[in-house]
Amino acid sequence: MLKNMEGQHVPTCTFPLREGDKWIQVKTDDLFKGKKVVLFSLPGAFTPTCSSTHLPRYNELASTFAENGIDSIVCMSVNDTFVMNEWKKDQNAENVTFIPDGSGTFTDGMGMLVDKSDLGFGKRSWRYSMLVNDGVVEKMFIEPEVEGDPFEVSDADTMLNYINPNAELPKAITMFSKPGCGHCTRAKAALSKAGLSYEEIVLGTDATYRSLSAVAGAGTTPQIFIDGVKVGGADELEDYLAS
Repeated sequence: MLKNMEGQHVPTCTFPLREGDKWIQVKTDDLFKGKKVVLFSLPGAFTPTCSSTHLPRYNELASTFAENGIDSIVCMSVNDTFVMNEWKKDQNAENVTFIPDGSGTFTDGMGMLVDKSDLGFGKRSWRYSMLVNDGVVEKMFIEPEVEGDPFEVSDADTMLNYINPNAELPKAITMFSKPGCGHCTRAKAALSKAGLSYEEIVLGTDATYRSLSAVAGAGTTPQIFIDGVKVGGADELEDYLAS
């Protein structure tokens, strides 16, 4: 039976982190004291659900969490610091603080350490998220204790909905671009000036012209989609932003 720690202090421990060519020691007080923090913990870096959904959405919604009183977002896993550092770079997740609980000390203290030896993982964290207020657990979302790796309640949107059900979500913006495209550069500048983040799909690297034609019904770049609706090229984007 996994333990719900709501109303209790988080475990006290120290995490060895590697920054550049130096070791630093980060204590739980450094992470939580006097702060309002969202922490989500997952089975492993570079694993499918963790990489495709769990981490990216928290990174994407970081500014929205900040607007709603959250000081930082922490991603924790029973992995070593070198693995977590590489995963952060691979995911471009600059809005999230990565904490390696390599020995599982914190995770065990939270009652979330489980045996995944059947997958060759050994002891790992069960998937969960929590809101921590000045070191005290205010709310926990613990995945159901069923076989496999459930992902139903520890996601970023569920946590944000708990903090503020009326929080305004950022627009989902996707841009098809190609290298050397001047209009693509203009569109990126317009989005940056408006303070809007976006996903970029680069032709020749991430997709083909056939993909662009199939999705956008056009063969020129950029092609921009906002909240699933096609806006068009750079001119149409500037008109959209002006309105």
